[in-house]
Amino acid sequence: MFLDAHDTCIKSVDLEGTVQTVKTLPYVPGGLGLLTAGGLVVSDAWHRKVYRYASADPDQMIDLSDVAKFCLTDVIVDNRDATYVCDVGFNYLDPLVDPVANGVIVHINANGKPIVVARNLLFPNGMAISPDNKTLIVSESLGHRLTAFEINADGSLQDRRVWAQFQDDVKPGGLCLDQEGAIWVAGTTPGVLRVKEGGKSDRLITTKQPAFATMLGGPGRRHLFICTAASEDPVVTRRGSSATIDIAEVEIPGSDS
Repeated sequence: MFLDAHDTCIKSVDLEGTVQTVKTLPYVPGGLGLLTAGGLVVSDAWHRKVYRYASADPDQMIDLSDVAKFCLTDVIVDNRDATYVCDVGFNYLDPLVDPVANGVIVHINANGKPIVVARNLLFPNGMAISPDNKTLIVSESLGHRLTAFEINADGSLQDRRVWAQFQDDVKPGGLCLDQEGAIWVAGTTPGVLRVKEGGKSDRLITTKQPAFATMLGGPGRRHLFICTAASEDPVVTRRGSSATIDIAEVEIPGSDS
């Protein structure tokens, strides 16, 4: 499954390229997470709310407008069904506004209480959690890096460190972990990188358009699904869709997280 933000839908695609609409949403989605029992958690990007779809009708989990200041991006759910949500923290759509490190990660516990667990991030975007639920890794797109935190028992984060630093032409976005602990990350350049902690890259899969998100799935979790588009500029994307889902087979399967 994936989000089509411009069509305000949750959609699915199979290995033959058949796309189906799973659910139409009354808002622009920012991130999608999977609950352990099979339900969904989806963020309303602009109204800064998070919804849990565990039945036919959504239950609003929480209004994050008091702790998130501009736009929600990625969502991830850990193996205890706690939710982490990113907020970019500034109006990136205004060309007169300089990027600032105001981004945060909000943790929503099982009781629906939101707590900011990471601050001063420079456009936090994609996230991944290690299978042992001990490490969270987030893309700081405008910081050109992946940043890691250790996860405490209560879901709070500590011991911030740079997991991988890239050159300024790489703006990391959506990412996923494989079973060796390496990360496949989209960097808006025409392709996705497989990166190990420390920043060493050992594989590049090129695409015809800039890549924005990626996920391992399919049989044995050996298929890398790559979301691409000609542009991320809202003015350009409103004129017509250029988005594709590319699929590449990889040797190392996705992690169990």
